[in-house]
Amino acid sequence: MDVRRRPPKPSHTTRQPPPPPSTSAAVDHQSSSPKASDALPLPLYLTNGIFFTLFFSVAYFLLHRWRDKIRNSTPLHVLTLSELAGILCLIASFIYLLGFFGIDFVQSFISKSESDDEHQRFILHEDRNIHCSLPPPSPVISKARPPPMELPQDDEKLVDCVVSGEIPSYSLESRLGDCFKAARIRREAVQRLTGRSVEGLPLEGFDYDSILGQCCEMPVGYVQIPVGIAGPLLLNGCEYSVPMATTEGCLVASTNRGCKAIYASGGATCVLLRDGMTRAPVVRFSSAKRATELKFFLEDPLNFDTLCVVFNKSSRFARLQGIQCAIAGKNLYIRFSCSTGDAMGMNMVSKGVQNVLDFLQNDFPDMDVIGISVSFISLMPSAKVSISADHILEAEITVPIRNLLQSIGLKVVGNQLSEAIITGDVVSKVLKTNVPSLVELNMLKNLAGSAIAGALGGFNAHAANIVSAIFIATGQDPAQNIESSHCITMMEAVNDGKDLHVSVTMPSIEVGTVGGGTQLASQSACLNLLGVKGASKESPGSNSQLLATIVAGSVLAGEVSLMSAISAGQLVKSHMKYNRSSRDIAKIGSS
Repeated sequence: MDVRRRPPKPSHTTRQPPPPPSTSAAVDHQSSSPKASDALPLPLYLTNGIFFTLFFSVAYFLLHRWRDKIRNSTPLHVLTLSELAGILCLIASFIYLLGFFGIDFVQSFISKSESDDEHQRFILHEDRNIHCSLPPPSPVISKARPPPMELPQDDEKLVDCVVSGEIPSYSLESRLGDCFKAARIRREAVQRLTGRSVEGLPLEGFDYDSILGQCCEMPVGYVQIPVGIAGPLLLNGCEYSVPMATTEGCLVASTNRGCKAIYASGGATCVLLRDGMTRAPVVRFSSAKRATELKFFLEDPLNFDTLCVVFNKSSRFARLQGIQCAIAGKNLYIRFSCSTGDAMGMNMVSKGVQNVLDFLQNDFPDMDVIGISVSFISLMPSAKVSISADHILEAEITVPIRNLLQSIGLKVVGNQLSEAIITGDVVSKVLKTNVPSLVELNMLKNLAGSAIAGALGGFNAHAANIVSAIFIATGQDPAQNIESSHCITMMEAVNDGKDLHVSVTMPSIEVGTVGGGTQLASQSACLNLLGVKGASKESPGSNSQLLATIVAGSVLAGEVSLMSAISAGQLVKSHMKYNRSSRDIAKIGSS
């Protein structure tokens, strides 16, 4: 049966050709055979719901009763009438659920080993759902609705099953065992469901096996982002060619000009003062007194070694560095900080925190864990974006002031300081401006302008641009751009006003060289270009620290170049020259 050219539903006057004998006989047998659920007094879904509710409610009741007995030193075998009834209800509901789901599981397991039965059942499902599929495409295909992709007949059946909902889209990889085929089937199903084409979104040429269960779910293709190279960036005596993935014109060229100015002036210096990742759960007690007891316990130096052992068992690289607490009423906010090796480490920290909370539950059984991560660490939910007239064509990422003092991730000066002295000749010849103009502009734009805008730490020109471009190129989590773009840019005239001292302070750059998107081929190649691919065997954590340093140095170059362009009045001119396509926009819009 060719499901790609399925005829429209026939009217009452149109005779349908009889189905094949084997198929119709199987359907008749399927419809006439009795089901076990027919003997139930209530519909199956109501019966299942009743037994589910009964099982979990009784289990909850018995657990609470047994906990009270343990606290009161009452023997567990002494049962009240309500407890005895609860145990009987628990056993009855468990037997029902085990029989219902156990038989269904065994049936599905046996049916998978019988290839003939499986093939026959697939045909039955196709015939049963034939009237539920989408209407056939009209002879004249509009521009909005894409033409159907030419697929093998088996793939066509799979697409129809996904469209009808018989096969969940998310289960294609596990059912087919072929990630590329699953993406192709899902892509065609999405086009038919939405009636819109995704032509232009590449499908082939990507390793979909590499993202399964790790980077992206239910893929239908991949997005191409051009990668440019800025540099060489002379940083701490070493040269780096910095990959930047962006769709914004002028960004790579501007950063490259900043790298040139830094190189011509002898290079920049970066210092990393601290490497740590944090996670802050919140717990609740019945009284504020109990919350303070846990606070004193956690902050007692005598207990720290024990907590370190419990925390560190979550990973070979996680090492607890410190614990800070804050109380609000009956709620206790606990801030854990630890080193994470070459991984960005957010999941690593979460596992360690969970281990500590489980350990504390033994001594504080009345502790109620509300959430394993709250805004006490000043993560993404507590961040905001501010845009003001003083930041023309630029958007600043600003986060609460806590991150100025206590970072979430890797710290780079002021915590980390990236600084350079640009000579007066380079300022005039390469940057096309002068030292007094840059110093004044930085004070009015980055410092006073950001203060008027209400920024708390976002005192920079466009740090987020450079951070985002490097993050995407090297496989970092783009969402961490908010904290990682926290930056204060300072400019000062030195050497009797002849030269320019410029620095950026970035207290929370969150990067890693293992895990997440860093293992993808393209991102791995960019990390290899910087010499920080994978984990460092000699000194765990040094690769991620070096990457954080390169990010800070690149931000320094980008800040110098953009501020110079604004000072010289070249910003709009350069954007109009490099950020505008000469292609016919009318033709692009009509295609």
